[in-house]
Amino acid sequence: MFRFEDPLLLGLLAVLPLLWWVRRREARHRGAIRYPAVEHVRAAREGRLRWMHRAPELLSALTIAAGIVALARPQAGIASQELTTEGIDIVLALDVSTSMLAEDLQPNRLEAAKSVASEFVAGRTSDRIALVAFAGQAFTQAPLTFDYDVVRTLLSELRTGMIQDGTAVGMGIATAVKRLQASPATSRVVILLTDGQNNRGEIGPVTAADMARALDIRVYTIGAGTRGTAPIPVDDPLRGRYYATATVDIDEPTLQEVASRTGGRYFRATDNRSLEAIYREIDQLERTEVEVTNYETTRELFGPVLAVGLFLLLGEATLSRTVFRRLP
Repeated sequence: MFRFEDPLLLGLLAVLPLLWWVRRREARHRGAIRYPAVEHVRAAREGRLRWMHRAPELLSALTIAAGIVALARPQAGIASQELTTEGIDIVLALDVSTSMLAEDLQPNRLEAAKSVASEFVAGRTSDRIALVAFAGQAFTQAPLTFDYDVVRTLLSELRTGMIQDGTAVGMGIATAVKRLQASPATSRVVILLTDGQNNRGEIGPVTAADMARALDIRVYTIGAGTRGTAPIPVDDPLRGRYYATATVDIDEPTLQEVASRTGGRYFRATDNRSLEAIYREIDQLERTEVEVTNYETTRELFGPVLAVGLFLLLGEATLSRTVFRRLP
């Protein structure tokens, strides 16, 4: 780190050209040795002497500049920051049932959810993230970790068909809560996204929400899907791939109750833009508070600068009274 304690004083350097002009003007009116003839002057190496005789003036200007820089108090040192933060532990619970292939979100619900969740993970700085996938059952894809690249990689690998089909919303919440049960974090959060109704699993969504509330865990729920119907691809061994029209049947009352019981919020994502806006809002709601303490150690440098200025002053005085002495 390098800085000036009084940087405004450096503005005095702008006066140096004016002082140079004034000194040159005075020099033209000073006396000098009068030559009875000009032959010797013509024989002199005029080009070299023309610049050499200005050396005292240059040294004088540099002396003043050094004095101004010293007055501005140049300082060098080390600056550091100590960050004190209480991170948030967040579990992303994502529905990977086959209905997530519906293409009312682009390219489909699952890929849209994965993309937005990945950006959410990339935007965190001091929070641990875990990943839970659920369909007919639920399992932990990634435990709580600060390694966001690993979470994003595992998130990108989620596919439909990797779990028995169905929608076990309650098991998804319960598995996420289990991940957070032993967490020492002050704030613990579950963000659950689904496009259907709970139809599998031993634990219901409301029961799982009560478990979360008992542990002071907030649950944000997201219903993904347009209102009405949505096209969903169907692979048939005889007909090949074709699109069927499926009714979007999200159990919004239950998702709202889950969020309400735990102090979270319910959101509805009907397209990619609204889904992105939801994650941005959650991102703002669950920001980590960071306390910054600044430490600074500085060393004054005006002494060496003054020493240089005195050396230049001595040089100017010596040259002015010897080599470049003027005789009236």
